[in-house]
Amino acid sequence: MNQVTPPLSRSGSGFARLLNRWGLPAPLFLGYAGLLLFMIGDGVESGFIAPFMADNGAGTEIKASYVITVYGVAVMLASWLSGALSDLWGPRRVMMIGLAIWLVFDVLFLAVAVSGENYPLMLVFYGLRGFGYPMFAFGFLVWITAVAPVARLGAAVGWFYFAFTGGLPTLGALVASFTNPVLGQYGTLWVSVALLALGGLLAIFGVRQRTGYTRLAPPDVKPVQSLVSSVSIAWKKPRVGVGMLVRVINTAPEFGMLVFFPTIFIEEIGFGESRWLLLVSVIYGTNIFFNLIFGVLSDRIGWRTTIFWFGAIGCAVSILLLYFVPIAMGAEYYWLALLVGALYGATLAGFVPISALLPSLAPENKGGAMALLNLGAGAAAFVGPAIVSVFLGPLGAAGVVIVFAALYLVAAVMVRYLKLPDETAKAIEEDKSLQEVGEKVVTT
Repeated sequence: MNQVTPPLSRSGSGFARLLNRWGLPAPLFLGYAGLLLFMIGDGVESGFIAPFMADNGAGTEIKASYVITVYGVAVMLASWLSGALSDLWGPRRVMMIGLAIWLVFDVLFLAVAVSGENYPLMLVFYGLRGFGYPMFAFGFLVWITAVAPVARLGAAVGWFYFAFTGGLPTLGALVASFTNPVLGQYGTLWVSVALLALGGLLAIFGVRQRTGYTRLAPPDVKPVQSLVSSVSIAWKKPRVGVGMLVRVINTAPEFGMLVFFPTIFIEEIGFGESRWLLLVSVIYGTNIFFNLIFGVLSDRIGWRTTIFWFGAIGCAVSILLLYFVPIAMGAEYYWLALLVGALYGATLAGFVPISALLPSLAPENKGGAMALLNLGAGAAAFVGPAIVSVFLGPLGAAGVVIVFAALYLVAAVMVRYLKLPDETAKAIEEDKSLQEVGEKVVTT
């Protein structure tokens, strides 16, 4: 049954009313703050973990990549489980489990595997740690979709990705740039444990909103039934399955381009490593702020409209520009590369409303919809590099980029199919009207 969220009331502090007007659910504010700290802690290692493992037990970067691959598999599975288990146990408990997994296995990784330079234990401990951050972060995302007013869900999700990508990799890498010279890489990894623990505890114990404390699924739904329904929803509600594929396409080219773009931009074009890294920072830095901008905008112009024009069509154009403009203009026009990089980062954020759209396609099974959405997010990390490995040889770099652009156009076609059910669309309009009335009340 669709529920309409009541309008904002006069009660609460001025700060809380301001947060609500910005589309950030005030009762979840400390959760967003905790998520940012958590993801900073998780992102600290992003720029050096592979060579660090190679020097501390793995032996080579290839063997280190095997460890990271195991970690990636765990991330993908946990991304799916986070939605299904949040439905069954409640988002807060899933977040607690995710935090515990990350802390326990990261401490074992650092104190036992790394200290003893034990490669098999690296595989086990670092791999199992991969179950941690998706269960924490995506568990909180399920909490957001269960609590936020449906008319402001796009903005609420935008704030989630603002905190998520602000920490991983952006601010996390920045922290490492300051701590590595002082504490070394090993000391920096212990700093990441402290930051992540602080953020996790802040979110779990700071948020008192009660919806996330209890299961979201009906009482008669059993554990196996809940897990099965989180998969079967893909064919019971085909639009949710299509939405999952759109989510895969969203970031698959992003992961894929990072496989072969560094060599092209650093060596072939001649930017050098420092200017390539600055370009990556511009892409992700722009993406952080546009996650929020498009989240808010999508509540006004429509989730599908935002994903179609700014996300799918925008990325199809911007990824072509990101590759072909620097190739054509050369290293002396580096500023043009920064501009098209910023454009790609901005258009990537155009897909943010997919996290609001999918659960709204199945309001009676939001946890299952979020499980598929998160599975798509995890699968993208494999699909992107796989496309590169298949097409780079026969088509070359330019051909792979064109394949990526074509995928975004396919996503645009798919998005046209993701029409909300009439009753859900009506509920959103009613909720939007109530929220507007509430805003008028609190401003008089």
